[in-house]
Amino acid sequence: MRWMNTPLFTTPRAASTDDGSSGATPLIPRETLFGNPTRIGAQLSPDGNWLSWIAPNDGVLNLWVAPRTQPDDIRALTSEIERPIRSYFWSPDSRQLLYVNDQGGDENFRLFAVDVESADTTLLTPQDEIRVMVIGVSADVSDHILIGLNDRDPRWHDVYRLYLADGRLENVLENEGYGGFMADDNLNLRLAMRPRPDGGEDFFKVEGTDIDKEPFASIGFEDSSNTGPAGFTRDGKTLYWIDSRERDTAALMAQDWASGEMTLIAHDDRADTTDVMLSRETREVEAWSVEYLRERWHFKSDAIEASMTWLDNELKGDVHVTSRSRDDRYWVVVNDPITAPSHTWLFDRDANALTSLFVSRPELEGAPLQGMTPLELTARDGLTLTSYLTLPDGLSDSGGFSRPAAPLPMVLLVHGGPWARDSYGSNGYHQWLANRGYAVLSVNFRGSTGFGKRFTSAGDGEWGTAMHTDLLDAVDWAVSEGVADTTRVAIMGGSYGGYATLAGLTMTPDVFACGVDIVGPSNLETLLESIPAYWEAGRQQMYRRMADPGTEDGQAWLKDRSPLTHAEHITRPLLIGQGANDPRVKQAESDQIVEAMRANDIPVTYVLFPDEGHGFARPVNNIAFNAVTEAFLADVLGGRFEPIGDALETSSITVPHGAEYAPGLETALKA
Repeated sequence: MRWMNTPLFTTPRAASTDDGSSGATPLIPRETLFGNPTRIGAQLSPDGNWLSWIAPNDGVLNLWVAPRTQPDDIRALTSEIERPIRSYFWSPDSRQLLYVNDQGGDENFRLFAVDVESADTTLLTPQDEIRVMVIGVSADVSDHILIGLNDRDPRWHDVYRLYLADGRLENVLENEGYGGFMADDNLNLRLAMRPRPDGGEDFFKVEGTDIDKEPFASIGFEDSSNTGPAGFTRDGKTLYWIDSRERDTAALMAQDWASGEMTLIAHDDRADTTDVMLSRETREVEAWSVEYLRERWHFKSDAIEASMTWLDNELKGDVHVTSRSRDDRYWVVVNDPITAPSHTWLFDRDANALTSLFVSRPELEGAPLQGMTPLELTARDGLTLTSYLTLPDGLSDSGGFSRPAAPLPMVLLVHGGPWARDSYGSNGYHQWLANRGYAVLSVNFRGSTGFGKRFTSAGDGEWGTAMHTDLLDAVDWAVSEGVADTTRVAIMGGSYGGYATLAGLTMTPDVFACGVDIVGPSNLETLLESIPAYWEAGRQQMYRRMADPGTEDGQAWLKDRSPLTHAEHITRPLLIGQGANDPRVKQAESDQIVEAMRANDIPVTYVLFPDEGHGFARPVNNIAFNAVTEAFLADVLGGRFEPIGDALETSSITVPHGAEYAPGLETALKA
């Protein structure tokens, strides 16, 4: 029976592999957590007259609009039939929506425009194997935007004016080795960034199309993870920086363009400045946020503070302003209670009035969603690891957690990057796994970003060593606190999280009961050999943070830290998911370790999607993989699961190896 014909919350299957007795908490269907949302990504047009969002159209996420004054008068603008649209923006004149999409996950993004009135869609960058980069969009320039195309040299993006009325391209600047550009509100190029051999960056002033020969600012490698320009004021006289020079965490700074003088606006010793709100009229800073355990906003503008305070008092959970009209009267805001689905509202600031627009996943209203507890854990060398814990059955919330009656099976969920971070907020994977009976722990290990340059740099050269022992220390904490059963801990993650999974099962083979690797690299030598050409600007940074393959020491490091080198040590069950078109972690990364395990007669299940890239964008594929995953985890850890059933039917799933090792997979593939 198909899910759509079943009750919203079904009776759980077994807490063991033999489909035994059911638990008390209703099982939330995978489709409810990972299927298409009802709506997401609402935005206001610059003139404030239109609302837009992403929602399914014939089962695929597309763009929709409605007049702001009649939000129920909705219509679809696009009709993508394969790849979901996941990001978009408004043209400055409020006449078009622009979006990017790739083909099968290859990340060669092309730019499209759709007319709001006629719904006519135009492919603006039709070149094959070319990746578009949006460089500048300005409210003051309505007829064109600035884009970059790597059509001449795949490593570097030349700058073009793209005229929105007819799609005409006009070359502005040929790029000879610059990693990025910044324009002002008149769409004049003002800054060019060039990578340095030491992994840092030099910044050059641009006048017209002439780039200064000498940099006006230089960022050393040690500051490269959290320092960079953040935009110009509307008059072009002030440049804002997120800047860790002469400090650890990144401050918000203002630089006088003429004199070069720097002025400190804001700084927090615990974490980097992460976001700013700028005046719609002057582009001057009105507010900024810092995210340590949770995001917290600080204000220069009394009016912005008054509006945010009013919203905090009216709405439950964290409040995020996601879109603002040009006159700043109307905002789109999202409130995230975590224990209920996120809710999107239209806020009229003049009237202090909220209009409900939508709940992204209304099927989750009334579902047994769990709270999240922010934690400060301590690594063996004293480093503080900001982490997030979700427990089943109401045992965790923002104020702390209640120790379970008995230690639970646990999933250590490792973020990708690794130069990224985990955050407080709604997380479908935390909810899914907690609902299946697992404790779920996410850890910001050394190398994660957002906590200052020293924290990020502490991960340099530490793949498979100190970055990994941070994860082990977090597991030890969970065991010592009675949260986790030491014999039933799984490790799971995507990208770098997939690497951490493979490292866990090869380098510490007795710690984890099983692993789930999603698009994770197994061989760091081939990983660096195959990085996309358009990553050239960051190549030296990667070498500095990992190892230089051009040296003997670097080659030895890459080999030693590669899970493939230690594949024969795997003794615990492993599930691997891979997209065939992944340009970052190519299919060969999964093929290699599967072949090594097969050659050593070590069981492994390998799931491959021919129409996906770095992760699974199509919900039917994500659901299919998660169906296999939860049956796999239940078999090893004893948690609950929703049977695979017909979850594979509409996906592109293939299983090149090891279907027999995942419970129910062979039967589901034959159905």
